[in-house]
Amino acid sequence: MEFVKPSIPAQPAPAVVQKVVTKCISLSEIQCIEPIRRIVEEPDVQIWTKSEAFARIMTYIHALNESVKNKKISDHVEVSENVNKLLSVLEILDSWIAEIPPLQNPQRFGNKAFRTWMKRLNEDTQELLNELVSSELHQSIIELKAYFCGGFGNAIRIDYGSGHELSFVAFLCCLDLIGFFGESDRAATALRIIVRYLELVRKLQRVYMLEPAGSHGVWGLDDYQFLPYLWGSAQLLDHKHIKPRSVLNQEIVNTYASEYLYLRCIQFIHEVKKGPFPEHSPILYDISGVPYWGKVNSGMFKMYIGDVLNKFPIVQHLLFGSLLPFIPAQPSSG
Repeated sequence: MEFVKPSIPAQPAPAVVQKVVTKCISLSEIQCIEPIRRIVEEPDVQIWTKSEAFARIMTYIHALNESVKNKKISDHVEVSENVNKLLSVLEILDSWIAEIPPLQNPQRFGNKAFRTWMKRLNEDTQELLNELVSSELHQSIIELKAYFCGGFGNAIRIDYGSGHELSFVAFLCCLDLIGFFGESDRAATALRIIVRYLELVRKLQRVYMLEPAGSHGVWGLDDYQFLPYLWGSAQLLDHKHIKPRSVLNQEIVNTYASEYLYLRCIQFIHEVKKGPFPEHSPILYDISGVPYWGKVNSGMFKMYIGDVLNKFPIVQHLLFGSLLPFIPAQPSSG
């Protein structure tokens, strides 16, 4: 395990914020198409990890990671009109939960009212995205819609997991690629949009009792999420007082959960799981023994690729079009 016995530098290196360059795609130069599955058997995973889609998504994840280093959720960040427009869309989705209450009769695997919620999502997303993006970006909606609708769970299985989280991040990545978001929007994307998205999907998980999709059980990082741990460790990179071991202190977790993605994840686990933390979350418990957040952050990237992006059961549902193409990665310029 990457985190159990890390090599330890004499002193933790201070965070260095680097500029992560992402490509901007002109829609006049491509033809947007309805995304389709391309990972249909195990060998396709290796093609995926060498694809342009993989490179673009990982570049975007790195860019958000850089944007939140040593930032609290309450810190002032530039919030553009487009960021606020997407936040309003998430508020609309949240409001549907009150309009579609869970069914009261006993449900063995998830609450079937979630299927009604997902039906509304699929029916209304076209109109929501028509209003979200400007008319010159409308041709991208055929691709944006697929990733957006895939970001909240599966209606048939009534479940949610890291593959759905990946689909939502792919949606955000596409908005970045087409210029809907600019580089200056990245901190707000992570600290406003991602925070609001996590609140929404946690509410869906609890209200509709969503099953964990592709969970490794106690030997997984988390039943539902992964990326808030990655970006959350970047937030805490040089924190003077909160260290990885601080997650074992419930008072610290509850005090700072509203400021740090990582601690909110830990708090949510305590809300939904009973028993000793080392027993129900042994991987997170092991990570608490790492001395520096920088080690946690770099380890999270390796773990995300190994445990999420390299796993056929998770990535088989990812879709590919023109914005995230299933073609060999192009050499970086410059």
